[in-house]
Amino acid sequence: MELFGNSAIQMVAAGGAYLTFGGLLIYVGLVLLAVFIFLGKAKKGLNERVFKNPFTQRFEQLYLFIENLCIGIIGPHGRKYIPMMIGFWLVIFFGNAAALFFATSPTADLSFNLGMALIMIGYVQHEGAKSNGGGPKGVLAHMKHFAGPKLSGLLMILVTPLIFMIEIISEVMKNLSLSLRLFGNIDGGHQAVEAMNALGADYYVPVGMFLLPIKLLTVIVQALIFCLLGCVYISLVTHHEEDHGTAAAH
Repeated sequence: MELFGNSAIQMVAAGGAYLTFGGLLIYVGLVLLAVFIFLGKAKKGLNERVFKNPFTQRFEQLYLFIENLCIGIIGPHGRKYIPMMIGFWLVIFFGNAAALFFATSPTADLSFNLGMALIMIGYVQHEGAKSNGGGPKGVLAHMKHFAGPKLSGLLMILVTPLIFMIEIISEVMKNLSLSLRLFGNIDGGHQAVEAMNALGADYYVPVGMFLLPIKLLTVIVQALIFCLLGCVYISLVTHHEEDHGTAAAH
């Protein structure tokens, strides 16, 4: 099988669409291009005392929203996670938005969503180890919290390994939770539109277009949920941190 095949985007005979590896790269490239174009337009208005550029105004609102999300869930030290969360938001939002105009999109591909989930959960584990001092000792200290409360005697032998296994499985399942939720909503939207269009095919009426408001809402909500859950996961492993700089300022 060729990397790009005869066509970057192959259509399924039943009428659906799936992405080849090359097609996925093209879609991701288009999404990143759109992100950089809008960021470039927003940057042009940053030198003004009062933002008059509409793109700058929109990105200012996005920054304030993500800032409130990070600080509200993670705490004062959550400010350092704002750039990462904005990055995830923009990629997911524009990836979802592509589903409004094309037969498929990057976020309708499970492998792409799983990749983002692995990055998020991997970073959460890194922050968990870092909050415990970093290095091998930090990793071990972070792993200890998977074993639950400290027990003794027979309970430690029987219960602690069980809790540890359950927590590890739970941590792994976070990857599936993040990726499958996003994939199901975006790909499911395509399937729903195709099914409704099939109902009106005999009358040449694109019934699926009535789902556009719902799909537009899904574009925003799914970007929000991914970032919100990311903040929750980070807060769980860094909740004992204190923002000494903020405390000193007060």
